[in-house]
Amino acid sequence: MIKSMVVMDRMDRIFCCREGRIMEAYTGFAEVYDLFMEDVPYEVWKEFLVEMLQKQGIMEGLVCELGCGTGKMTRLLAQSGYDMIGIDVSQEMLSIAREQESEGILYLAQDMRQFELYGTVRAVVSICDSMNYLLEEAELEQVFRLVNNYLDPDGIFIFDLNMDYKFRERMGTQTFSEHREEGSLIWDNYYDEEEKINEYALTIFLRQKSGLYRKYEEIHYERCYELSEIMRLLKQAGMEFVSACDGEDHGPVREDSERIYVLARQHGKKIRV
Repeated sequence: MIKSMVVMDRMDRIFCCREGRIMEAYTGFAEVYDLFMEDVPYEVWKEFLVEMLQKQGIMEGLVCELGCGTGKMTRLLAQSGYDMIGIDVSQEMLSIAREQESEGILYLAQDMRQFELYGTVRAVVSICDSMNYLLEEAELEQVFRLVNNYLDPDGIFIFDLNMDYKFRERMGTQTFSEHREEGSLIWDNYYDEEEKINEYALTIFLRQKSGLYRKYEEIHYERCYELSEIMRLLKQAGMEFVSACDGEDHGPVREDSERIYVLARQHGKKIRV
């Protein structure tokens, strides 16, 4: 329960990624994103990403993160020796990212379905289920095509995905809430098992300097993709599927895998000798 809360009259509504309407996500949530995501094991995820990159011979060089948000992972990878580019559609999230120690990071405000780089990169990474936000196969395939275009020959693409088991069994139709001094978050979740679309409505109360609370509402949608669909779309986009693993124990993908990593390789360019 939210106790003793006086809410300002103004309310901002953001509708994200549904039926062709693409608007900026995390407009209100951006201010408290890192606060409410503090339990996310970014350090553990970073170690695994670095391990995967190094196994592919990528010890340094340019790496691009799609859906970088407030730049938490971007900064960790920069600290690991990579020259980072962070791309996100949310100006609010990028504003927060730019306020942190930059580590020489280039941040670009772009829609990942239309992103452009000045040249090629050794690897592209994307975590925190950014690919699930692409609701149409054509959109996901387009992102794969762009990644393939901007990767060096034999460059690597690593991304994660939330899977059906997580949407169905862990999230389902229920409400989650978190309350902090800086603000409160209420998350109403609904998963359509037939359409494989997860809808979650965020209600956010942010404490203002006046002591009053401003209310924001955001509606987000994610699509569940089967691994077989991902493999098909990668092939259609001209990329080479390399492997996939469970997001927690890094073993084979299982029926009860909640989150997975996918590793794909650039295909079609020749390495200059």
